[in-house]
Formats: sequence, structure tokens, C-alpha cells
Amino acid sequence: MNRVVGCRSMFAVLAYAAVLTVPTLADEIGEHGFAKSGDVKIHYVTAGDGPLLVMIHGFPDYWYTWRKQMPTLAKHFQVVAIDQRGYNKSDQPEGVESYAMPKLVGDVQAVIRHFNRDKAVIVGHDWGGAVAWSFAMAVPEMTDRLVILNLPHLHGLQRELANNPDQQKASAYARRFQQPGAASRLTSEGLTFWVKDEDTRAKYVAAFQRSSFEGMLNYYKANYPREPYQAPTDAPRKIKCPVLMIHGLKDTALLPGALNDTWQWLEQDLTLVTLPDAGHFVQQDAAQTVTRTISNWLTVPKSAE
Repeated sequence: MNRVVGCRSMFAVLAYAAVLTVPTLADEIGEHGFAKSGDVKIHYVTAGDGPLLVMIHGFPDYWYTWRKQMPTLAKHFQVVAIDQRGYNKSDQPEGVESYAMPKLVGDVQAVIRHFNRDKAVIVGHDWGGAVAWSFAMAVPEMTDRLVILNLPHLHGLQRELANNPDQQKASAYARRFQQPGAASRLTSEGLTFWVKDEDTRAKYVAAFQRSSFEGMLNYYKANYPREPYQAPTDAPRKIKCPVLMIHGLKDTALLPGALNDTWQWLEQDLTLVTLPDAGHFVQQDAAQTVTRTISNWLTVPKSAE
């Protein structure tokens, strides 16, 4: 009797140990790590070898949003998908000022330096796109190429907020996020409204439970235009590298009118791909198309450009 119990106990221990050693999705895609950006640790998952490619998620999201793009891109690049500050396993500093755009740009710089590189391809979606645009303007020497998903150039968005009633209406959520106490009305489950797969939703709920809702909304409080909206009067620093933009036209928050005239703020070529059946989270709504488009655009031989 005792032997049987002992055997069962032994098998239970072995089974439990096996569960503990089962690789997570992050382990299957790449390796975890942290980069130091001043006093803030930025969590990342990295895979592949080659030129550096940094992927920056938006709201409400985390590094996992790029899971369908990373394996293909890792065939040509060292891909680094980060958790932005405030999210998931990255540090969550307090205070609106901790989320001002120069801090967010500095996080990307810190990640590039962490890998002992001078520059990287920068890929960003939503707030990650805003950081990517800002990074390319602030440190063009560190920006190899720029890939932006569903985030118009910041000047285009500001122009639409000043002049387009439809965009003003579509941005009502952002004005709510800028109000005191807005974070208290958020829940981890509520922020996954857009996630379609149940298993994936569970992963997102867990990531948001590790995140700071105050930190998430500080992106809006520190950087999003406030009423009364004013059209931009100054000319932005032009983007010096080639740019690929992918925009799901069913995005109800960032309307396509803001894409107009993007070429005015670029020095090199612009490739714009619009997907009529994809929404805001275009990298998931049209994952194969987005992956193929980014990979093909980045791997065109120099002689063919």
C-alpha cells in the first residue's frame, strides 16, 4: 500500500515537474530579456539573427501582438518585441511625466544599445506607431527603416482633430482617457474586447493584470492632443528613411483621412498599403498579409530599389 502511494507520489512529482518545464509561447518564439532605460526595465522577447528589428505595440496590448509576424521576420532579422513601459513585465513608473514621448523614445534607444547596435528597423502599431514616428524624427541616425501600422503621421492626426468632425467624434475615447480617475473604470477583462480567440484572450487578461492601467492612460495624458484642437502650424522634422504604412480601413478610432499628405513629411519613398477588411489591430486581423508585406518590403535587394 505504501509502495503504491509512494509510486503515485513519485509520478505526481514527475508530472508536476514536466508541467513546469513545458516551454511557454515566448520560449518557443524567442528568449526573454530586459534592457535598462535609466531606472526603468524594459522587457522584450527576441528571436533570429541579422540586422536588428524592434517591434513596438500599442494600446491595449503587449509584445504578444507580434506573435504571427515574428517567426517569418526572424528568418532575416534579430527581432525584438518589447513590452512598453507600464505594460506586462516592463517596469511601471508612476506619474504622467514618466510617459512623455521623450521617455518612450529613450526606451527604444536603450533597447537598441542593449543589443550593441547603432540602428534598427523600427516597427510600431498604434501608440507604438506614435513612438516609432517620434523616434525616427528624434534620432534618424538610429532608424534604418520605418514600418507603421494604423497610426497616421502625428501631423496628419493633429490636422484631422482640428478640422474633421468625424475624427473628433472617433477620438472621444481618448478625451475620456485624459480625465482624472479614468483608469479606475478599466478592467483586464474589458480591455480584451477586441481579442477573438479564447485562449489568446486568457493570455491578454493575465498580461493586463500585470500591467498598470494608470500607466496605459498616461500615454494619452502626456502625449495626445487636447481640446481645443489646433491644426499644426510648424513643420515637423522630416523622416529621412523609407517608410511602409499599413492601415486597416475598418479602424473606428484612427480614420484614414489622416493618411492624406503623409508624403510632405518624408524625405524618401512611402509605401502605403490599405486593407479594406481589417480593423485597428491590422497585424492580427490580416496577419498573413501584414507579415508578407513587411517581410517582402524589408528584404527587397538594394539593387532592386
